[in-house]
Amino acid sequence: MNVLVVGGAGYIGSHMVRLLGQHGHNVATYDNLSTGFRESVTFGDFVEGDLNDEDKLERTIRDYKIDSVMHFAACALVGESVVHPAKYYQNNVVAACKLLEVMRRCDVDKIVFSSTCATYGEPAKIPIDENESQEPVNPYGFTKLVFEKALEDYANAYGFGYAALRYFNASGASPAGDIGEDHDPETHLIPIVLQVALGQRESITIFGDDYETPDGTCIRDYIHVDDLGAAHLLALEKIQPGQGIKLNLGTGHGNSVREIIDVCRDVTGCEIKEVVGDRRPGDPPRLVADARRANEVLGWQAEYIDIREIVQTAWNWHKNHPNGYRSKASAV
Repeated sequence: MNVLVVGGAGYIGSHMVRLLGQHGHNVATYDNLSTGFRESVTFGDFVEGDLNDEDKLERTIRDYKIDSVMHFAACALVGESVVHPAKYYQNNVVAACKLLEVMRRCDVDKIVFSSTCATYGEPAKIPIDENESQEPVNPYGFTKLVFEKALEDYANAYGFGYAALRYFNASGASPAGDIGEDHDPETHLIPIVLQVALGQRESITIFGDDYETPDGTCIRDYIHVDDLGAAHLLALEKIQPGQGIKLNLGTGHGNSVREIIDVCRDVTGCEIKEVVGDRRPGDPPRLVADARRANEVLGWQAEYIDIREIVQTAWNWHKNHPNGYRSKASAV
């Protein structure tokens, strides 16, 4: 297939670009580099462009004879979405719908969408399956849900085929060690803990240690970025015109904050200072996926089940790129 990866210079998108190339697809990456990095795109052609630039987006789709799209170009910081909701509605809804309209004009009707478990809000039961009520508690989750609804309507009205894949905690890095996670600011737990190991932070703050969990800290489902990519690849093959696939992507296993810190100590061999702070509003004690439907529909299951393996891939990236892609830039 000729695949356009929108947001392909970002963390998950860049791993997806590589996987598509490895499986024989022709790939073009379209990214405005607001949070992504040109250096992370290791396969195919790169076009610097914004979703709001409909003319450039249309030219790109026509020039590369695109027949399917993968959409990763979302703003994705929960806290920021509360403070700056306009940014999230503009990018995650308005600009994303412009993408759908350009696809319509170009007769491209197949899309895989990077959604999130944040669309569920605070679930009533754990593990979370796809029948759980979707009641997001922040603009980030709500804007992702709005676009899921848009895809459903485009399937019904215009015959689009789509997959909305709801991630849990994306983590890890390419086993090759050359592409990985680089966010500014960094909000994900594993890279923040590894920054302490690298001496870039004094300590890691645990936001509450009095939850009703075995060690009192929050439990999350960490899924390796390459496992996410494998699911996208399978979903691309399964999409049918006028139909949608909505699936959770997770391991079905949870690890607590303290477990993550302990594994990072073991993998890095470094002392990692921890301090306990107050709970953060809206942090559920547990978020773990029921991903059985992804196995049934796609024949997919996560390969990285051991959290130590996930952390090891992340550490390989961070220790060799302590300032992310900026390390490479500064060395030139």
